[in-house]
Amino acid sequence: MIIPALDLIDGNVVRLHQGDYQQQRDYGNEPLTRLQDYEKQGAKLLHLVDLTGAKDPQKRQISLLKTLLAGVSVPVQIGGGIRTEDDVKALLDAGASRVVIGSTAVEEPEMVKSWLQRYGGNAIVLALDVRINPQGIKQVAISGWQENSNATLEQIIDIFRPAGLRHVLCTDISKDGTLSGSNVELYREISQKYPDIAFQASGGIGDLNDIAQLPASGAAGVIVGRALLEGKFTVSEAIACWQNA
Repeated sequence: MIIPALDLIDGNVVRLHQGDYQQQRDYGNEPLTRLQDYEKQGAKLLHLVDLTGAKDPQKRQISLLKTLLAGVSVPVQIGGGIRTEDDVKALLDAGASRVVIGSTAVEEPEMVKSWLQRYGGNAIVLALDVRINPQGIKQVAISGWQENSNATLEQIIDIFRPAGLRHVLCTDISKDGTLSGSNVELYREISQKYPDIAFQASGGIGDLNDIAQLPASGAAGVIVGRALLEGKFTVSEAIACWQNA
């Protein structure tokens, strides 16, 4: 599955390089037009990140998100600084199909496990961003990648699986925003280890060849952001590529 993604700051579509707010590219202020175009081209799931809300939960762009969600008819998953159950409820109430939870899952696992049990495995996506060291250890980063946690990818998944974890968005940080190809080996390894979990690959997609390599890895879908914004290929081309791989 191809999952087109938009990152939003103050209503504008942006991309941050390696999560750095100081390295920001702007792609205009028409997120709804883009989302509707992605849906028209065949996208079955969309991904939004509220970067304003991630930086300051008091400034979460709820009214904008409601407008965007009302303007498309396919499911949308939304992330960005989810720290409390009120954040989860606000996004679900706004119409999000799934809420994407990152650092909070690592820092407050018991709390997030209770959300999984309350809202169900299909309403929650864990976003686990990893730095892979030379020994192959997949260290999970937190706080917008500013720091490494002491946990590995496998440790976090093992904590949440018994609570009903179904969806994991896994980013190889070294690949993000680089257009240099996906870490296919990472997704092959974790999909084989956890066949009951749908992994969304993220980071590094630069051309159709990068997409063609992913279905065989076992990944359930791939997040595509910058490559679409920069016209490297279209959503419909990406979907055809995924289906024919």
